[in-house]
Amino acid sequence: MDRLLKLLTACLLLSSTLILDAQQLPIYTQYRENASIINPAAVHVDYLAFEKNVSFGASHRNQWTGIDNAPTTSTFRGDYLYAENGAFNFMAGGHVVNDQTGPTGYTGLYGRFGGIITEDPYYGGIGIGISGGMVQYRVNVDEIRLRDREENLTANNQTQWTPDVGVGVFAYKRLEGSSNGDIIYGGISAPQVLGLDLEFKDATGEFSTERIYHAYANIGFMKFFRDEGFIEPSAWVKYAPNAPVNVDLNLRYQIKTSFWIGIGGSTAGTSHLEVGVLIGENLGFENNMKVGYGFDYAFTKFGPDAGTTHEIHISYAFEY
Repeated sequence: MDRLLKLLTACLLLSSTLILDAQQLPIYTQYRENASIINPAAVHVDYLAFEKNVSFGASHRNQWTGIDNAPTTSTFRGDYLYAENGAFNFMAGGHVVNDQTGPTGYTGLYGRFGGIITEDPYYGGIGIGISGGMVQYRVNVDEIRLRDREENLTANNQTQWTPDVGVGVFAYKRLEGSSNGDIIYGGISAPQVLGLDLEFKDATGEFSTERIYHAYANIGFMKFFRDEGFIEPSAWVKYAPNAPVNVDLNLRYQIKTSFWIGIGGSTAGTSHLEVGVLIGENLGFENNMKVGYGFDYAFTKFGPDAGTTHEIHISYAFEY
């Protein structure tokens, strides 16, 4: 679903009106590394696994490799959790996202605020969060062709700014009786709440983009071992109106504090593979930096033609 729906944003229509009604937000193979983008109330994995309350990360994703005008997504995020004993532990952060699919794209700048209701954030709590920002939508009209492939639209390239808001709830708990501090977590979010119609007009044509709300749910379990490694099954459920519900299921195994590998798949027929390394300890420093790679392949009738997806992620976390 994620490949097909995103392709709809670049389809050539048979008139001078362009209407988009599908999955509009970016997707991720390594979605746990972008938890705060998906859910503004989420506690980042760097704190859950390593007690690092400050985290920065950047990722770049290429879909349908080898196909002209395929989707590309780049993000940069920062997260902070005031991890001290208290009834309400403040969270803050933000992210920048740039997404381009053929002639259409957007760039968004968001801030994030929230907190954890808890007596001690190490043992668990309930998080609430909100994100807000501005998004620039753009249409490169000179790249759109009508039924006559030799005829371009004569309208100028169009851009429009609009506000955006996201909300979320997140909960996590270290299980009592667990000798190694196992954690169960989950949350629900609507990262794009405001639904509206954006119209691009000039003297020669009219384009419209319908922005729709999205609803996400995620759940996971971190089973820790005595050697500081852990295994983590997780799921990410995605819903957008007029599109089938999509479920990603993944399993990650962290080998001590140096290496991890993960596998998974989605109900859209896409398989996932991820590998990563924590490079700090291997270089003789505190183990704060991670580099991960994600790979997707669609086992559907259009899979080989759609190409593969590649995603790189790098992050740096520390305790403050």
